[in-house]
Amino acid sequence: MNTRAKRFILPLGAAVTATGMIGAALTTSAGATAKPSPTNVNLASSKSKANETAKFWSASGGKQLKAATRYSNDSSVKGKVKFGGSDAAPDGKTGTVPPIGQEKITPTKVKNVNLPRTIGKVFFRVNGKPYWCSASSVQAKYRNLVATAAHCVYDTDANRETLDRWVFIPGYYQAKAPWGIYVGKSAYTHYDFAVYEDYDSDYAFVTVYNGINVRTWKDAGRLGDNVGGQGFSWNQKIGQPVYTFGYPAGPHPDGDRPFTGVTPKWCYGKTRAAGVTAAYKAEAQIALKCSMTAGSAGGPWIAKYSSTKRLGYINGVTSLIGDSDGNGRYDFSTSPYFDSETYAVYKKAANLWSGSIR
Repeated sequence: MNTRAKRFILPLGAAVTATGMIGAALTTSAGATAKPSPTNVNLASSKSKANETAKFWSASGGKQLKAATRYSNDSSVKGKVKFGGSDAAPDGKTGTVPPIGQEKITPTKVKNVNLPRTIGKVFFRVNGKPYWCSASSVQAKYRNLVATAAHCVYDTDANRETLDRWVFIPGYYQAKAPWGIYVGKSAYTHYDFAVYEDYDSDYAFVTVYNGINVRTWKDAGRLGDNVGGQGFSWNQKIGQPVYTFGYPAGPHPDGDRPFTGVTPKWCYGKTRAAGVTAAYKAEAQIALKCSMTAGSAGGPWIAKYSSTKRLGYINGVTSLIGDSDGNGRYDFSTSPYFDSETYAVYKKAANLWSGSIR
């Protein structure tokens, strides 16, 4: 495969990984098995550690939450990026897992897009400093699963250690956690990302404990019961329309700062094969025209999204951003292509129980 000599690609998070693969028993239309064995890592393996993590983020009126900034890496490959040349393609039968509470989703065309309740921010620390990425709740047997980018979970720059004090806050807004704080228990990703930092597998599925109400410090219940969960799909035909959601905050290459990271934004369009990005071993990603900047990493790509039901099927997560025409403005995002091996990782995580930390 030929690599492109001119690119401008930015990783939406310091080089990071989430190791893992999951075992789930959800009814689907395809039976997939991953060739490499899935792996997993613990985030907060005990209730005491989970409580400590929740208290860290909620203390002093959410001081650490307010101090957090979007997670990004200053390194980039400069130049133009051409679309096409990616190896992204189905490797088996098409499959779907329905959203929580929905047997079937019918897309609706509306002028105003209602944001999904499932999206939010994941918070964590790197070298003692607080950061965030974007993420979403996704369907799981115990309604306790979060989908995000692998580099928003596991730190490849620190001998593959997990990011510290990892939590998910759906509906996050200015240090408020309307549905509670959900502490990560275990993270799962593809073997190739955990071992080789291969961004073709830059996705992670994280099991979370029941939420904690930060005002009463009581059990807030399961994530999926509170905000729902997007469906999941894989081996989908490239060229279908999707929405992507996230919390962009970083500047464009020309210095312009159109986003604050305070509120979520969205893009809509048809997927296409992404260009090859050798620096991140990305040879099988898909791309979408989008102007979102750093901070949007890990945000869901949702197919067949119903703006009335606010549900659809996650078939990607934002991995990289780039400038296709070299004008100093990010104009597309990329995602790993969700194939049968992605489903195997998801399936492993989606069948694991987390429980309460109270």
